[in-house]
Amino acid sequence: MAKFEKAKSVHEWLDQRLAINTLQRVLSTEYWIPKDINFLWAMGLVLAVTFGLLLISGIFLLMYYKPDVATAFDSVNYTIMTEVGYGWLWRHIHGVAASVVFLIIYIHMFTGIYYGSYKKGREMIWISGMLLFVTFSAEAFSGYMLPWGQMSYWAGMVITNLFSGGSLEAYGLVEWIRGDYVPGDAFLTRFFMLHVFLLPLVIIGLIVFHFGTLRIPHVNNQEGEEIDFDEAAKLYKEGKKKESKVIPFNPVFLSKDVFVLGIYFVLFFYLVFFHFEFAMDPVNFDTADGLKTPPHIYPEWYFLWSYEILRPFSKDIGLIAFGIAQVALFFLPFIDRSPNVAPAHKRGLFKIWFWVFIVDMIILTILGKLPPQGIFNDLGLVAAIVFLLLGPALVVVTLKEKKL
Repeated sequence: MAKFEKAKSVHEWLDQRLAINTLQRVLSTEYWIPKDINFLWAMGLVLAVTFGLLLISGIFLLMYYKPDVATAFDSVNYTIMTEVGYGWLWRHIHGVAASVVFLIIYIHMFTGIYYGSYKKGREMIWISGMLLFVTFSAEAFSGYMLPWGQMSYWAGMVITNLFSGGSLEAYGLVEWIRGDYVPGDAFLTRFFMLHVFLLPLVIIGLIVFHFGTLRIPHVNNQEGEEIDFDEAAKLYKEGKKKESKVIPFNPVFLSKDVFVLGIYFVLFFYLVFFHFEFAMDPVNFDTADGLKTPPHIYPEWYFLWSYEILRPFSKDIGLIAFGIAQVALFFLPFIDRSPNVAPAHKRGLFKIWFWVFIVDMIILTILGKLPPQGIFNDLGLVAAIVFLLLGPALVVVTLKEKKL
């Protein structure tokens, strides 16, 4: 009893100074979530937890990794994998999480597009989410450099060459980024700093910002229905839970999230223990050699769609197309001109646009792994042009929807 009273007094002391009860009410027990949502809305929590796994496993790997071109490869493939107790497990967790996190991001993104969760006051939710996507991409790319295998070296060479600007030939900028004429010690050290310090800080800040943007306009629902949250919350508090269209985030919605998270962990650790090789390119188990170019250079699967947009065109046109592909999705809330906040299956032509977009992304991803020759190059060109035309097509489709 005395311990309970002491804990209560500590809680009251903290509440007077940090408004703990108010924060709990505003961000948890009285943060209202629409009833009409499915398991796809749990992807945000799954993504946050996966990032947590990346942080924890990354800290353990950091204890033994050496950011030096002479020792980086051996520190990953020998020291961590064979000499450190359970080092293989932490590397598998980190590698699988680094790949799976993009699958979760894409599901989260496509869910938002399908249900129109970027419309009517939710623009900042979408933009902050896209900033997270870009930052996660930079984090993944910088991490891909660290094992210092063949694909690490040559992918770094190809991607940094993009900063030359094609015919602008801004190789001085490329050398400044690398710290040398070719990737070396300075290059590896800079990307190590980005990967373990700067970019994780930015991601943490953006996650907080993303959750903050969710708090004001509230979460969207499956039908795109406009809910009077104040009235619905009042009904719930009065005990009329069946009549209310909302539930509290904690504990009701959070329990659903945790259930989805439990299923996710089963699948995640199945991959970690039995199919971790999908997240580790076999070419990258050869140490980096600047004098031996791999027959086919390609990035990880989550970058393949944008890489394929770059490849089929000439140098300058390819760079422009690649740049458009990177920023196009940021403008989705502004090029969708329809006022209709509804799922794609209720939006006529938009449903067709959405599935063309998904199929085209899958085709670009598949082709990005294949050599750019023969029919593969022709198909890549068609798929890249289709992707670039999807933006103007969305304007036309949604303007027609607006008139209806």
